[in-house]
Amino acid sequence: DAEALRATIDESLDSMRPVGAPTTWVLSNHDVVRHRTRFGTLEKARAAALLMLALPGSAYVYQGEELGLPEVVDLPDEVRQDPSFFKANGQDGLRDGCRVPIPWSGDQAPYGFGTGGSWLPQPAEWAGLSVEAQTGDPESTLELYRSALRVRRAHPALGAGDGVEWLPAPAGVLAFRRGDFVCTVNTTDEPVRLPAPGTVLLASGDLADPDVLPADTTVWWQG
Repeated sequence: DAEALRATIDESLDSMRPVGAPTTWVLSNHDVVRHRTRFGTLEKARAAALLMLALPGSAYVYQGEELGLPEVVDLPDEVRQDPSFFKANGQDGLRDGCRVPIPWSGDQAPYGFGTGGSWLPQPAEWAGLSVEAQTGDPESTLELYRSALRVRRAHPALGAGDGVEWLPAPAGVLAFRRGDFVCTVNTTDEPVRLPAPGTVLLASGDLADPDVLPADTTVWWQG
């Protein structure tokens, strides 16, 4: 929801500015359902990642989100490790689904994690999401994160300031400027015509026409 996202960004920046502290941004952690599953699609998760990494402040990446890992939702009770699961105090104890060890290499569990296996079972479909499988694939989520971090480090405007300049945008679209850097985010399920504000630096999805922002897509521009 673009309106809710903008409000949260403004509130977070405003809260930290009086004390001179950098704002911190996070999409997932060890206590919540992985955001690929929360948001419903990998496309939305990729778009959210570029939005987060375009904001001023510190960005935290939880293990496995750079691989686009989904939540493991079918762990049997007998393999669960979360202490909350064994308590009778109302806690749901369902945090294990985001704590399954990430796949590093190979085509079967434990995917290079070690000879002793992993403490929670890894899904068979994770073979295609391993670090080894995604490395070098320009369409992979891992390479998207790597590219984003390279741009973030190299681009002066991304490392400066404590605010964003919101730009006019259609309903459902976020657009903001930071120096000569512009970020546009389409949170709708339809493409939106939006004149290109500059040269494309990076996009979370296919961008066939620079004047058309695809659904569930974030684009970084220099302009």
